Amino acid sequence: MKNIASITFCLFSMLFVVSCSEDDSNDNGFSSAELVGTWDLVEVNVSDGVDLDGDGSSSSNLMDEESCISGSIVLRDDSTYQFEVSNFTLTAITNGLYYAQCSGSTQATGAWASNGTEVVFQGSTVLGTLQLSNNRIVQTVGDDLPGILSYVYELR
Repeated sequence: MKNIASITFCLFSMLFVVSCSEDDSNDNGFSSAELVGTWDLVEVNVSDGVDLDGDGSSSSNLMDEESCISGSIVLRDDSTYQFEVSNFTLTAITNGLYYAQCSGSTQATGAWASNGTEVVFQGSTVLGTLQLSNNRIVQTVGDDLPGILSYVYELR
């Protein structure tokens, strides 16, 4: 009788542990664990193709045209982040030509949280809420040239 009680107790304990275990999968998007790491800036998109480097080829991604543009977001598993992006200005010259000038960088730190489809950054007004889409973090600005449409980050 004592063995049956012990076995029953063990079975219920195991059932309780299994049924209450944390489910890391997120059917609605990314789990927080999947987001941890360094996200590199891979696109700075504008509304129309430009040829900043004068090679005769236009691109709507300024990173294809200007080597001084860079950035990253480091998401840590303790829900803190570190952000850095190069500062640049895009100036219209004439006849659809533009000039980019880089100067220093912007940095921010704080806390982050995600619901699987968005990442919310606290501690700085630079980032705000960014969208998760196709293994990318996207910051949509929505401005036409000489403004920026979006910044896109990919996990390294």
